[in-house]
Amino acid sequence: MKKIVIAIDGVSSTGKSTMAKDLAKEIGYTYIDTGAMYRAVTLYCIQHNLFKDGRIDEEKLQASMGDIHISLRFNPETGRPDTYLNGVKVEKEIRGMEVAKWVSPVATLGFVRRALVAMQQEMGKEKGIIMDGRDIGTVVFPDAELKIYVTASPEVRAQRRLDELKAKGEAASFEEVLDNVKTRDHIDSTRKESPLRQADDAVVLDNSDMTIAEQKAWLLVQYNKAAAE
Repeated sequence: MKKIVIAIDGVSSTGKSTMAKDLAKEIGYTYIDTGAMYRAVTLYCIQHNLFKDGRIDEEKLQASMGDIHISLRFNPETGRPDTYLNGVKVEKEIRGMEVAKWVSPVATLGFVRRALVAMQQEMGKEKGIIMDGRDIGTVVFPDAELKIYVTASPEVRAQRRLDELKAKGEAASFEEVLDNVKTRDHIDSTRKESPLRQADDAVVLDNSDMTIAEQKAWLLVQYNKAAAE
């Protein structure tokens, strides 16, 4: 079968990254976590005190973009890529609530999106990749052979996110996480630069009541169909 680009978009906390990683491993594709890239920029902002009085110092962040180097390196122990910021592994740090709180506002900034989209398009030139995010099928790879849009109810997503945080030993309440999920949905879908939306030719997956095994089987069917065309 031919190599294709698989674009997975959707709302937060639907397990897009997990399903993309698992599918990539199953079919031998390269997985690129674009959300991790935006989280890495957000972590850089936290580390350099660019959030003040509830706002981002956009001027300083824009001036610093040339100093932000993000790479995704394959981890043979997990079979998945880890995120590095300026040569330092930050996979754990970028998954915390502080980063989750700020990542959507950072991702609305046009200069941030343009810089990361350029990186992502370069990564996908040879095809044989799976990329997940908010605007992969609409902006980054509008010609992707397979586009999937993932959704689930806010309550289901909040519980998944809470379980993930608890497993890492991080304290959070269901109400706090649910509020974060809803806030991110609003910011992502209403931002001026590359808002979250379903591509016209995307296949929709509502995984509110699906097991991981059911999602994997569904994804393989979609992949086989697209790669055979």
